[in-house]
Amino acid sequence: MTGAQIKETQKKYNMQSWSVQGNINPIPIERAEGIYFYDYDGNRYTDMSSQLVNLNLGFGNKAIGDAIKEQVDQYCYLGPSYGNEARARLAEKIISLLPDNYGKVFFTNAGADANENAVKIARMYTGRNKIFSRYRSYHGSSFGAGNLTGEPRRFPLEPGVPGFIKFMDPYIYREPIEFESEEAATKFYLAKLEEQIRYEGPSQIAAIFLETITGSNGVIIPPKGYLPGVRALCDKYGILMVCDEVMAGWFRTGKTFAFMNYDVVPDMITFAKGVTCGYIQIGGVAMTSEIAAYFDDHFFSCGLTYSAHPLACAAGLACIDQYFELGIEENVAKTGAVLGEILDTYPEKYACVGDVRHIGLFTAIELVKDKKTKEALVPYGADPDGIMPKIIGLLKDRGFMTYSHENMVFVSPPLIITEDQIREEMQKMDEVLAIVDKEFI
Repeated sequence: MTGAQIKETQKKYNMQSWSVQGNINPIPIERAEGIYFYDYDGNRYTDMSSQLVNLNLGFGNKAIGDAIKEQVDQYCYLGPSYGNEARARLAEKIISLLPDNYGKVFFTNAGADANENAVKIARMYTGRNKIFSRYRSYHGSSFGAGNLTGEPRRFPLEPGVPGFIKFMDPYIYREPIEFESEEAATKFYLAKLEEQIRYEGPSQIAAIFLETITGSNGVIIPPKGYLPGVRALCDKYGILMVCDEVMAGWFRTGKTFAFMNYDVVPDMITFAKGVTCGYIQIGGVAMTSEIAAYFDDHFFSCGLTYSAHPLACAAGLACIDQYFELGIEENVAKTGAVLGEILDTYPEKYACVGDVRHIGLFTAIELVKDKKTKEALVPYGADPDGIMPKIIGLLKDRGFMTYSHENMVFVSPPLIITEDQIREEMQKMDEVLAIVDKEFI
């Protein structure tokens, strides 16, 4: 098929996620390598969002591809109850990367059902029903994960499942209170969370779910002491702490998992995306040995036809090996510092930039109409004039491919990116932000 034929056929027969279908305009991609992909006319695009913040090792990693091919030659599929070397070794390898009190992994198909199964595990283990999660969160769009989600993408699922309780994020930039320090903000947010725990009944609450670092809703980085404070509240009331590492895990922040940046160990983590870099889909729930041991003599009521799919497990093994063989942790530290330095100039440089937030290669630029009032460039949950798609379109015109959510533009490139590539691409961001200053505020 030609590029034009691909585009028209896809528009005719495919439903595209999170889109008004009459407006979709997919770019047909002919080939891809590293951080770049090319359309059928030879135009080059730079992947500055790692696709959906999952293609951490970029396009065309040979080791991952070869591992998949080797498993194909052995067999492509086995039911979850059979023994397979790749699934055994992948679970062992993941546990070896986690704190010493972790014991087992339950593999799922993706991040959404990882979170759904973590909810079930928390309820079975504690015998409690209520689940806390934050308003500015995205945990998936299936029915259970969608109820766990706090932002507007949960609305089509409502009225929802009973027992899902929302609380506020530690979003200091948008908090009307002027805190004297991060520690003061942490004290405030933890006090409000504990108050809500008491109102909901501590003996009713199975788990508190948090994106370790809020992802699609703004790369909101927890203030000092916040995550250890949540851990302390969970310990105080016998509540499980579950960290959603689907987006922030697998070296995105510079550490194997984002919680490792903080002095905290959750009871469970959920993961997906970077464990195979999207080469084949897989997710999972990793849990402490104590939780795993509970199911030695209690029925584990979780199951999926494609749990621990052999092809995905083979990809995961190769992918994790590549993180270490390619020195990804070191590269994220080096290139993340360069990207952070560039981003930190933006609030002073551009009238439209209210705030920037970054950790490793996980970053967001928050756009405003007015720095003093912090009025968002587009209202929360609405963009009647299509301003954000226009900004993303300006970046696309320059070959800088990323996405926006609410009033934020995200820059989360593949973890193999070089310093020179970051500088080259961020010059394009400078050009576009200068246009936003002139035309949109």
